[in-house]
Amino acid sequence: MPSDQFTDRQRTVLVLLALVSMSSAFINTLFTQTVAFAAEEFDVGNTGQGIGAAVVRMGIIICLPIVAFADRRGRRPMIIATAWAAPVVASLGALAPNFPFLVATQAIGRPLGLTLDILLAVLTIEEMPANSRAWATGLLAILSGAGAGVAVASLPLADLGTQSWRWVYAVALVWLVVAVIVTRSLPESERFERNVGRGRRTPFTATARRHLVSICTVVFLSNIFVATASIFQNRYLRDDRGFSALLVAVFTTLTSAPAMAGLVAGGHIADERGRRVLATTMVPLGTVLLALSFVFAGPAMWSVAILGAVALGLSYPAMAVYRGELFPTPVRGLAGGIIMTSSLLGGVIGLVSAGWIVDSGASYGQVMMTFALAPVAASIVVWRRYPETAHLDLEAITGEDQPTR
Repeated sequence: MPSDQFTDRQRTVLVLLALVSMSSAFINTLFTQTVAFAAEEFDVGNTGQGIGAAVVRMGIIICLPIVAFADRRGRRPMIIATAWAAPVVASLGALAPNFPFLVATQAIGRPLGLTLDILLAVLTIEEMPANSRAWATGLLAILSGAGAGVAVASLPLADLGTQSWRWVYAVALVWLVVAVIVTRSLPESERFERNVGRGRRTPFTATARRHLVSICTVVFLSNIFVATASIFQNRYLRDDRGFSALLVAVFTTLTSAPAMAGLVAGGHIADERGRRVLATTMVPLGTVLLALSFVFAGPAMWSVAILGAVALGLSYPAMAVYRGELFPTPVRGLAGGIIMTSSLLGGVIGLVSAGWIVDSGASYGQVMMTFALAPVAASIVVWRRYPETAHLDLEAITGEDQPTR
């Protein structure tokens, strides 16, 4: 349970954000889970898949004006707009006549889902009590996992025929139900109304800029590994281990589900004991274990994948909560967009280089063990440059927001 007593409003907001996080996660997982099957129909190799995934990630540039607008006009209208637009655009992948068309639709749909994710994180930070921000972040991550799980559970549809992966994209339209719910019920951020709605504007201070550089460096390095692992895991399981689509779904579900325990525990520990130590120990441990899942076979592969997921689950709330805590309300959304852009640029470099290296003859294990060095370096930056923010109100952390009364 969270350390704070939630108000009725806070509970309502958290439930609504949890629903939308499921939709966002489904959209963000869709291309990752299906690209190997689409590539089989369109005869696209590892290099082509890496380039396609990189292009999809580069679409994040469309998020910056959206989150900047949310900093001026409010979180609610932009959350509602992206909750409608993301599933509609993503579902167009079902109509793809070729691989470039599929990439083009997801280069818009997935960034819209990521933009939604940024706005949800901002609203969570602004609405939740001081001693429960990391806990709420971990809870939303669990529900996001459930949304991603819907994409994974839909994956056996891809085994029905060469073109049947398209049905997974059609499932995206189910999330329009969530768009209807949040349109009717989601309130505006109280902090936004107090600090921005009255015309206040706060530029990036020197301290905020330093924090932005540190976080961008960390997410850039981390995503070199994470993005590559997420895209190439299915290909690795199919090509090197001979898994069917059903067995890929089973592996993904059984090795990821235990991370939910890590998310709950990690959020509680981050709120009670602090963020920095948890993040700097669990990130390198989880990364190395996941990298080893590309080396080992049989029970050892399953075991290290599960342990790695739990370790990264423990670290996630502590790492994610920093992205909103360190910035004042009038620029919190834009900071999140810049951070997400930096993260995806790291993913682009990882995906393109990994695809080329694998096609040149290197094994998946060699690539992933090498790329694991990047998150290890990121954890050093966290230890040396991140402040401790547990138990502090946002006003005390940023020094910019007006006190909330």
